Amino acid sequence: MKRVTTLLGAVAGLAIAGNAHAATATGNLNVSITITASCSVVSATNLDFGSTSTIGANIDQTSTLTVNCTNSTPYTVALSAGGGAGATVASRKLTSGGNTLNYSLYRDAARTQLWGVTTGTDTAAGTGTGANQTMTIYGRVPSQASPVPGAYTDTVTVTITY
Repeated sequence: MKRVTTLLGAVAGLAIAGNAHAATATGNLNVSITITASCSVVSATNLDFGSTSTIGANIDQTSTLTVNCTNSTPYTVALSAGGGAGATVASRKLTSGGNTLNYSLYRDAARTQLWGVTTGTDTAAGTGTGANQTMTIYGRVPSQASPVPGAYTDTVTVTITY
């Protein structure tokens, strides 16, 4: 019996000593991320009015503009008057040397809503989804006096405000 008591005492002592070394501690790991609103012009297809020798009637074409804005970000898209001397939003200028041709850009297929730079007046608005979103730019070269032959070009700046 004495051996059993001694043996039980030794086992109990080991169990107590073992528990003393099995301590734990806890702490916290803080995790965070900040999502900022952003938008980008993904692409814009060329607006090509083709080739002609006269402009006796309107020449209409379209371009596709693709933008990407973070989810739920409201934005507006503005199109500048272009680089032609004397160009305005209502009458942009394609140029070839010192020669110019008038054209306009619109937000609607009926070509009644000019596309310009004044937020709330002549820009296009949307809300980002986080995915690419496309919009159509409707272009028109109106009937005008016989142009001088040449390759006429212009560059319009696309600006997204968000």
